[in-house]
Formats: sequence, C-alpha cells, structure tokens
Amino acid sequence: MHVHRFEKLWIGLSLLLIAAFIGIVLFGFTVMNLKVPGVETGETVDPATVLSEGPFAKPGVRKISDDHYEVYMLAQQFIFRPGSTRPLTLPADTKITFHMTSPDVMHGFEVPGSGLNSTVIPGQVATFTTRFPEAKSYGIICHQYCGSAHHNMQGEIKVVPPSEFDESNLISQ
Repeated sequence: MHVHRFEKLWIGLSLLLIAAFIGIVLFGFTVMNLKVPGVETGETVDPATVLSEGPFAKPGVRKISDDHYEVYMLAQQFIFRPGSTRPLTLPADTKITFHMTSPDVMHGFEVPGSGLNSTVIPGQVATFTTRFPEAKSYGIICHQYCGSAHHNMQGEIKVVPPSEFDESNLISQ
C-alpha cells in the first residue's frame, strides 16, 4: 500500500501536535505545579445534609475582620441563596471570600464584568476570594444548565460603600 507523501506529512504533524499537547500539560502539572481549580482546598460536604448542618445551613455573610468577610452561598434549583430573593449586600473595597456548594445538581456562578466565574458541584465547596472596588449592583447568573427553569436562575450582588454597610444582617459564627 502506497501512502502519499502529503498524507505522511499530515500524520506526522498530527502526532507531533498530540505529543506537544501532552508534554505541555505534563509540564504544567509537574514543573509549574498547576492544580485543577477547587482541588487545592479539597473541602467537601454531604449534599444530603448541607441544608441542615454546617455553615451552609444558614447561608449569608460573616465578618472575619474589619477588612474581610466570608459569604456562604448555595446554588440550588433555581435560586442563589442569598442573592436571588433579595440582593446579597457587601461592602466595597474589602476582601470577600465566597464558599459555594449545591445540594442538588451542578450549577454555574458568574458575576459578569467582575471576573468571578465558578462551577458549583454538589458535594464540593468552591472557594474563591475577590474585592469589589466600587459601589454598584452586579448581576449573578447560572451559566451551567441545571434544569427546566435554568433561564430564571439569577441574582444580584449590591455593593455599597463601607460606611453604608449594615452589619446587623450578618450571620453569627
């Protein structure tokens, strides 16, 4: 059987590209010590009890220090708790650490224009930290199909100046 030289060239280039891709991935994970997002904490929860036990049983904002707050948030068919029924209010220009999980199905969490984007997986806790530099309202959308009312799954983050932030709505630790 005769293989045309252009076919040999394409086969060779294809094999070279596959080898280069595998090499780059291995280099990233070994030499550069890259990790899959969310794996570094390894925090897990039981989706069957997440609504009744632990910090996600009372989702909301907790104060860590004067310049640091934590948000425990649930993505649940078809709402964000807190954030969907009433806006999640946060102070501007402070460190905000989000902890998110889901008791039912996979969801997405995106705040357009802020760089916040995460996949929320039942049983796993997605943790990420950010700062909202200015006081304004940000929308929250679910970007992972989660069921028949997925298109309605949205919310709002209302960022206010630190002097206007009402700490009476904080969840006690």
